[in-house]
Amino acid sequence: MSTGRLRRRSSLHSLWRIRSYVRPYAHQMLLMTAAAGIAVGASIVVPLITRSVVDGPISHGDRSGLVPLGLLALALGVLEAGLVFVRRWVQSYAALGMETALRDDLYAKLQGLPVAFHDKWQTGQLLSRATTDLSTIRRFLSFGLVFLIINIATFVTVIALLVHLYAPLAVLVAAAAVPLFLISRNLSKAYLDTSRRVQDQQGDLATLVEESAVGVRVIRSFGRRDHVGHQFRSGARTLHDSAVDKATLVARFWSLFDLVPSVTLGGVLLLGSLAVTEDAMSLGDLVAFVSLMLMLVWPIESLGWILANAQEAMTAADRVYDVFDTESEIVDRPGAVDVGAAEGHLRFEGVGFSYASSSHPVLRRVDLEVRPGETLAIVGVTGSGKTTLTSLVPRLYDVTAGRITLDGRDIRDIRLTSLRRLVSSAFEDATLFSSSVRDNLTLGHSDASEDEVSEALEIAQATFVHDLPWGLDTRIGEQGLSLSGGQRQRLALARAVLGRPSVLVLDDPLSALDVHTESLVEEALRRVLSRTTALLVVHRPSTVALADRVALLEHGTITAVGTHSELMETLPSYRAVLSQHAEEVTAR
Repeated sequence: MSTGRLRRRSSLHSLWRIRSYVRPYAHQMLLMTAAAGIAVGASIVVPLITRSVVDGPISHGDRSGLVPLGLLALALGVLEAGLVFVRRWVQSYAALGMETALRDDLYAKLQGLPVAFHDKWQTGQLLSRATTDLSTIRRFLSFGLVFLIINIATFVTVIALLVHLYAPLAVLVAAAAVPLFLISRNLSKAYLDTSRRVQDQQGDLATLVEESAVGVRVIRSFGRRDHVGHQFRSGARTLHDSAVDKATLVARFWSLFDLVPSVTLGGVLLLGSLAVTEDAMSLGDLVAFVSLMLMLVWPIESLGWILANAQEAMTAADRVYDVFDTESEIVDRPGAVDVGAAEGHLRFEGVGFSYASSSHPVLRRVDLEVRPGETLAIVGVTGSGKTTLTSLVPRLYDVTAGRITLDGRDIRDIRLTSLRRLVSSAFEDATLFSSSVRDNLTLGHSDASEDEVSEALEIAQATFVHDLPWGLDTRIGEQGLSLSGGQRQRLALARAVLGRPSVLVLDDPLSALDVHTESLVEEALRRVLSRTTALLVVHRPSTVALADRVALLEHGTITAVGTHSELMETLPSYRAVLSQHAEEVTAR
């Protein structure tokens, strides 16, 4: 089977799977379809009334007979208008409800997928799936699907009436559907691939815009505005060309769809006129026949749009289910339990780890113990695996060999929500969100009291927030770029210590601080670290003093563990690592 047919079958299957989001709104969809059907039915009756007017009052000069027929036509028009209002109102409620449910589930899925998934996917691609693709699906479910049913029913009903009025002409009109079917079939083959290409390129362009906005300082500082502008123009031009190809397909499709009814109408007028002159049909029959046939123009023309929208919706559903079908490797094991509190006894037992994209192991046979209340520093050169090691504790990644235990229990046997309540982290790259200072601080502890927040700010030496325009309610910019690097890092540290976690993982959280602030934070951290188990990644020699013991990580394995003074006296490689870090700090 060809790749194109496989892709179409996959996309159609993905769109079919959306039905689970339609079921809760089945009653509204039925009401919407019924309203649209009755409205179309009312409009179909009008040509039959017109036939009665032409063959009755007009032919016989009976003016009194015009009034009831006119009032009936008026009533049908009012009924149709009212039903259109009902359909659109119900349509908005149901369509937006389905889109909201899809978006909520997609966002929840993205939040549940492991960090490794987000390492591989572009932000813009995910953004386009959560916005553009879902809107495309909504348009098809709320309009395209309903009118696909209504238009087919209209076509069948009108053809049946045309047969009743004059069968030979009705056969001509029905035969015109054959080339329309062939045109639609040929379009779908090319349109699906073109639509997917456009949607993927929209995601790529969104990624470029998002990265340019976040990295605007770097771009300007290196004078790369022209370079980035060229990249954007190139991506926009590629998207433009693909969109033009898509529009060309649709334009060719619509022109052929318009041509067939127009040619058919010419044939109907010619043959119908001959039939009237030969008394094979009345003038009223011809007027009604032409009026009914003209009613097929909209269903036929809209069929082109509906089919195009269906192709886009199939592609969009396929892209959305690219995310939904991704299996999360980091999940609760069967029988995983909630742990309310922990002593904080942390052990690494033969731990190994390799990224999925590389066969080269980052960590090999790591054996390490951190006793309750102890602070253990991890020291190693850049690329030795320090950050990866600490990321395994809150299960941002899962070990590929060995195990990590907390109080003797494999952390994979602890529910993720429970584990991440017990383990708190602060990373070297402090991530803040575009919300208030308070929201950023209490991200993991929304029930924190004012006293707990104040204590965390004191520990992290982040009391500068009280000097901001609205204090804790001040909204900081995206990525916290309205703050300095040191301020962002101190807020991230305050967020980590808030709630007094059982295990505190700190990945060089002081790297952006000046010497004076660093000493104040270190002094406050000593009080916190005395009450919790801590794993501390060290890049600065001065930070080693916070640790009870130090572990040297070399080439993905622990080669030595001891106090700072012991390792300084006995291990030249340890002294070399600290000397290298000291030179890096001095260079800054």
